[in-house]
Amino acid sequence: MQYLRGNCFIPVAHGQLEAIYRPSTDEATRVALLLHPHPLHGGTMHNKVVYRAAAALEEAGFETLRFNFRGVGQSTGAYDGGDGETVDARDALDFLLMNQPHFREVLVAGFSFGSLVGLRLGCSDSRVDRLIAIGVPVRLGTPEFLHTCQKPVLFLHGELDDIAPLAPLAELLDQFGDERPFQLAKIPGAGHFFDRHAAELKAAVTAFARPDNRP
Repeated sequence: MQYLRGNCFIPVAHGQLEAIYRPSTDEATRVALLLHPHPLHGGTMHNKVVYRAAAALEEAGFETLRFNFRGVGQSTGAYDGGDGETVDARDALDFLLMNQPHFREVLVAGFSFGSLVGLRLGCSDSRVDRLIAIGVPVRLGTPEFLHTCQKPVLFLHGELDDIAPLAPLAELLDQFGDERPFQLAKIPGAGHFFDRHAAELKAAVTAFARPDNRP
C-alpha cells in the first residue's frame, strides 16, 4: 500500500483509487464506507457532507473509509455513469474488510450520486448490514433494486432540497409502506448541502448508527 500526505492508494483493475483511511485499530468490529457526490459536478471524498457523516460514524464507533471515484483527484480511470463507480465502491469495500478482518457490522453511506451507488452496492452485497442514503437524487434514476432490498436504510434529506427534491423520494418510499425497514428523516429548512444544518445531519447519522440500533 502506497501513502501520500496521509492518504492511501487502493490498487484496482484500472490503476488506483485515492482514499482516506486512518484507522485507530485493525481489530474493529464496526466499519463504514462513504461515497461522494457526482464526479462531473465537483464531487470528491472531501465533500463536507461526506466528511461530516464520516465524523459522526467515527464518533459512533466505526472505522471509516472514504475514496475518490475513478477519474477524480488522483484516482485513475474516467467517469462511467455509475456502473464503474459501483465497481470502485465494491473494490474499496473489499479493501476495507481485508484490513479489518474482525468486522461484524458493515455500513455503507453515500451522498447524492454516491447514495445511488451505495444503495446499488449495499442492497446486493451480503456483507453489508445497513445503509445511509443522504440527498438521494431519485430523478437521476429510480433505484429498482430497492424493491428487493430488505436491509435497514436511513434516507436523510433536506426538506428544501432543490437539487434532489424530497417529493419524488417520499412518493417512492410511500410505495413500500411498512414492508421494508426504511426510515425517512427530513431536516426542516435544509437544502441539498445541509448548509447551517450540520448539527442536525450529524445527529441523524449518529442516532441511526448507535450500537443499540443495530438490525
